[in-house]
Amino acid sequence: MRKITIVACLFILFSFQLVLAEEANFCRVRQGGRLVLSATSGPKSFNPIVAKETSTTAITGLIFEGLTRTDGVTQEVKPNLAQSWEVSEDGKTWIFYLRQDARWFDGKPFTADDVVFTFNHLIFNPDIPSSSRDIFIVEGRPIAVEKIDDFTVSFRLPVVFAPFLRMMAQNILPKHRLKDVVERGEFNYHWGLGTKPEDIIGTGPFKLRSFRPEERVILERNENYWQKDDHGCGLPYLDELMYVIVRNEDVALLKFLEGEIDHVSVRGQDYPIVKPQEARGGFTVYDVGPQLGSNFLVFNQNMDINPTTGKTYISSQKLSWFREKKFRRAVAYAIDRQSIIDIVYNGLGYRQFSPVPESAGFFHNPDVKKYEYNPEKSLKLLRKIGIYDRNNDGILEDKDGNQIRFNLFTNAENEQRRSIAGIIRRDLESLGLRVNFVPLAFNQIVAKLDSTYDWDAVLLGLTGGPEPHFGRNVWASSGHLHMWYPRQKEPATEWEAEIDLIFDKAVQILDEDKRKLLYDRWQEIVAKKVPFVYTIQAANIFAIRDKFGNLKPTPLGGAFHNIEEIYLRDQ
Repeated sequence: MRKITIVACLFILFSFQLVLAEEANFCRVRQGGRLVLSATSGPKSFNPIVAKETSTTAITGLIFEGLTRTDGVTQEVKPNLAQSWEVSEDGKTWIFYLRQDARWFDGKPFTADDVVFTFNHLIFNPDIPSSSRDIFIVEGRPIAVEKIDDFTVSFRLPVVFAPFLRMMAQNILPKHRLKDVVERGEFNYHWGLGTKPEDIIGTGPFKLRSFRPEERVILERNENYWQKDDHGCGLPYLDELMYVIVRNEDVALLKFLEGEIDHVSVRGQDYPIVKPQEARGGFTVYDVGPQLGSNFLVFNQNMDINPTTGKTYISSQKLSWFREKKFRRAVAYAIDRQSIIDIVYNGLGYRQFSPVPESAGFFHNPDVKKYEYNPEKSLKLLRKIGIYDRNNDGILEDKDGNQIRFNLFTNAENEQRRSIAGIIRRDLESLGLRVNFVPLAFNQIVAKLDSTYDWDAVLLGLTGGPEPHFGRNVWASSGHLHMWYPRQKEPATEWEAEIDLIFDKAVQILDEDKRKLLYDRWQEIVAKKVPFVYTIQAANIFAIRDKFGNLKPTPLGGAFHNIEEIYLRDQ
């Protein structure tokens, strides 16, 4: 009996050792390798608090982490540096329980002190131009952040704030490295491009190895990263990420086809070049649906008085056209969106009529008013407001005999947007409107929208996401990005006042279904009143080499939302 027991124990021990060996072998197979990406511009710094451009945040988002993260597939909010949380019955106090196995790159433990420091001394510091401060100011007051113990933090909100948990993806920075920098008043310029890589300290899956301006950025694996896979292997799998900085998208495409980079965004014009090479080229082309961003035409409705001239920023005649919803609807019906998709995007695009694109998921309202191409309907709407060709010269005039002429601007750097503007000009001029199309540098357009207000119409775009509230600075009548009439002291129209109330109310409702009803109403108002004349969304298409495993591309997460889990196959 004893011999049998000994044999059984030896068998169990041997089996256990075999499992351990298999697990170790699995880890060795998965870990290692390099992913090479491209960027059309390099980072402007390595400081995520003051960063305002995606060329910077694309890099810092791999070095630093937040308490939560958004799942790239399900869009659920998941634990990250916080392993769990709880909320009070009134929805105003959140308690976060932090991971106790996360460490900064220099080996120091991540604690509640870092969270409190990031919010109270960086984000809410009036001397630091934080791009995050606005979304953390609720009802005009900052969120109160307090340490309970080394691994527990309290956040007290003035009111219930539904997007709060998703906002906790905010990057956390190390107090022990930055406290003295802040006290010296040097934080705004800290972690600039000349910083030694080893001095940039985060908790993320990758850390900076080297940076050459206008050439490349190299990130290396954080060997002490807290996250493990189901087999106990340390993540991330990849040893290295390299971003090659290229002049433009044409160069990126060439480098991809020549095998120098592993991923490329595929424009409509590139699709006939890339797709036929898919089988023999060792890569896969993914089409994950509409992009999150939008392209829209917006007319200047600003009724404020220019203090220099004592008059409105544009003529009263133009204001009378642009402020009339039938005029904006007529323009919406006049745009041949399918022509834009076919000509500019090679058929790879989608018509857009709502501020929340279909790819954003849950909050999209598919039942808003749609403006299918109908020039006859456009002319009928214009006639209803007294605009038609009164003297048979081929140009429409208003009731006072003024020809309908206006300038249309777009950013000169964006080739596709210039092409869209050209088609819109063609469509409007076929009705009898006269459009002076002027491409301008993006910074010039920003100045017109933000300070001088001397513009008639602009074709631009905005990025999107799954949370409508993050666009509040566009839709609130007092918002700086309320482009058609920004910084209103009081809502100029009843419908703008209603949208203000919707955004104020929806953010204080935790029930997602009830929030959706309010945001559905907002989308209906926008579609009917047409402050933005939406045009199209490009298809979100990209190509990735087949040598990588665990790829899970999604419309919202993109190609590499699960970068920690991606590995190089057949090393």
